[in-house]
Amino acid sequence: MKKNLKVNLLWALLVIAFFALIAILSSTGLLGIYYLQILMGIGISMIMALGTNLVLGFSGQFSLGQAGFMAIGAYATAILTKSMPTYAGFYISMLVGVLIAAVVALIIGIPTLRLKGDYLAIATLGASEIIRIIIVNGGELTNGAAGLSGILPYTTWPVVFIFVVLITILILNYLRSPLGRQVIAIREDEIASESMGVNTTNIKVLTFVIAAMTASIAGSLYVGYIGTVVPKDFTVMKSIEYLIIAVLGGLGSVTGTIVAALVLGILNMFLQNVSELRMIIYSLALILVMVFRPGGLLGTKELILSKWFTKNVKEGKK
Repeated sequence: MKKNLKVNLLWALLVIAFFALIAILSSTGLLGIYYLQILMGIGISMIMALGTNLVLGFSGQFSLGQAGFMAIGAYATAILTKSMPTYAGFYISMLVGVLIAAVVALIIGIPTLRLKGDYLAIATLGASEIIRIIIVNGGELTNGAAGLSGILPYTTWPVVFIFVVLITILILNYLRSPLGRQVIAIREDEIASESMGVNTTNIKVLTFVIAAMTASIAGSLYVGYIGTVVPKDFTVMKSIEYLIIAVLGGLGSVTGTIVAALVLGILNMFLQNVSELRMIIYSLALILVMVFRPGGLLGTKELILSKWFTKNVKEGKK
C-alpha cells in the first residue's frame, strides 16, 4: 500500500513538473506559440493513438473506424458551440459528442466485433465512411462538404495536457482492472478465454466503446485547436495515421504509444515544408521498425516506477 502511494505521488510530481516546465518556458518566451501548437497537436495524436492501441494492441481487434468517431466529436463541438460560444458550451458539446460516439460504437460494435482480422477492419472502415457520408449529406446542420468554420479557439495547451493525463490514467486503470485482464486474455487466446467463462463479445464491445469515446474527445479538442472542420479530414488516412503511431510505439504498450506520438510529432514539425512526403517517411519508418523491432519500439513494455522501489528495497536488505 505504501509502495503504491509512493509510486502515485512520484507520477503526480513528474506530471506537475513537466507542466510547470512548459508553463515557465512559454511565459518567458522561450517556447513560442508555434511550438505550443505543435505540442497540442502531439497531445491530440496521443489521445487518438491510445484509443487505437486499446482496441488493436490490447484487445487484438483490427479496427479502422477511429476517424469516424473523431468526426462525431468534432462536429458535435462545431455545431453546439455555434449556439453556445462559451467554455461551458464547449465542454457540454464534448459530453454530447462522447455520448453519441458511445451509442454509435455500441450499435456498430455488437454485430461487427463478432468478425475477426481483415473482415473486422473492412467492417469498421465501412462504418467510419458511413458516418462521414452522413455528415457530408447533413445539409445546413453540417454544411455538407464545405464543413464548418469560425470555431473559437477553446483548445489550449493546459486543456490538452489535462485530457492526455486523464485519458492515460483511465486507460491504465481499465487495463489493470479485472475487465482489463479479460481484455488481454482475449488478445492472447480468445477461445481459451471463452472456455474460462469470459464473455468475449461484451468485453470487446466495451473496449471498442471506450476507444470511440476517447476518439470523440480528441475530435472536440481537434476542432477547438484547428478552428474549422470538414468531412475530408476524417477519411481512412486519418485512422491509418494513428494506427501507425500505435504500431510504431508497440502494440500493447501505453508508454510506447506516448513515445511514438512524441517522436512522430517532432518529426512532422521538421517535415512541414515537404508535407506530401510525410506519409512516405512514416511508412518507411514503420517498415524499418517492423524489420528490426517487429514488436514496435517498446513492444509490450511499460515504464513502471514500482520496479525501482522494489529494487531499492531488495538492495537495502542486502
